[in-house]
Amino acid sequence: MIYLRSFLFQLFFWLWSATMAILMLVTLVLPRPVNRAAMRIWSRGVILGLRILAGVRVEVRGQVPTGPALVAAKHQSMFDVFSQFAILPDACFVMKKELLMVPLFGWHGLKARMIVVDRDGHSAALKKLVRDSVDRMKETRQVVIFPEGTRGKVGEPGDYKPGIAALYRELELPVTPLALNCGQHWLHKSLLVQPGVIVFEYLPPIPAGLKRGEFMRELQTRIDGATKALEDEGI
Repeated sequence: MIYLRSFLFQLFFWLWSATMAILMLVTLVLPRPVNRAAMRIWSRGVILGLRILAGVRVEVRGQVPTGPALVAAKHQSMFDVFSQFAILPDACFVMKKELLMVPLFGWHGLKARMIVVDRDGHSAALKKLVRDSVDRMKETRQVVIFPEGTRGKVGEPGDYKPGIAALYRELELPVTPLALNCGQHWLHKSLLVQPGVIVFEYLPPIPAGLKRGEFMRELQTRIDGATKALEDEGI
């Protein structure tokens, strides 16, 4: 049964996503809030499809940021990304520049004013990341960054990159860690979707002002610890 349900969901997901991406082309010439609303509809449609077709319910725990905020999230699957369009008021992701080359996705990313980073740019890339994040904060958006930089395997500790430390220092804002268990259900590099509950747990913010090393240790301890706790729940 899991193979049939996974097939039906994957079929729905790609058809729904392709249809929405095409319909959303009109938003490229409209004000950004229209594009944001369309992204929210797409994300909510995927969440509904998960529940009906794959038997996966989405649960949100903790205090969801509503104003200008910096969110540091665990990264286990692509669902970590577009789920946030349905949860956060105005999500802005830090994304690698290679994704701009993906047809339609790249166009909508630019329209949504995502923060594009050249991971080979080193110090120049970090400066651009900070500059663009400051700009997005003026729009009262929630900047979401995946400190690991790429999707990791379930159960493995993350390799946290310096970008989040630079943002934390320059923006002088608290950081909201986000733990999740998406990888247990929306499997990485697999078409199978395991039924159960996907949890997004927004942890208490880490206050501004910590030293770099202290901040990075606290961030990883909170995210990896809470993520493991979710995985151990086995829901």
